[in-house]
Amino acid sequence: MHPASAFAFQGPTMSDTNPATLPDRLSVNPNSPFHDAELLARGIGIRFKGEEKTNVEEYCVSEGWVRLAVGKAVDRKGNALTVKLQGLVEPYFQNTEAAEEG
Repeated sequence: MHPASAFAFQGPTMSDTNPATLPDRLSVNPNSPFHDAELLARGIGIRFKGEEKTNVEEYCVSEGWVRLAVGKAVDRKGNALTVKLQGLVEPYFQNTEAAEEG
């Protein structure tokens, strides 16, 4: 990979996105640049290849992948061990009725 191409594209930040839509990429890891605690607190669900997944650590809709936690194993820094799978990713808000009322 060319060193100048790393992080060369500065797209819209998480604060620039519409709160009614989900970002293209999101991570539950607070150290990730794609982490958004407010958005995660609203409740995000992920359908991967048409199946509900509850162990998603990170996803990217445009690239078509999810990173899933593998069991309860962690690395030496305390992060969950993950596997990256390719396929159709469909993020959605959980409890949209409760979010609109509250």
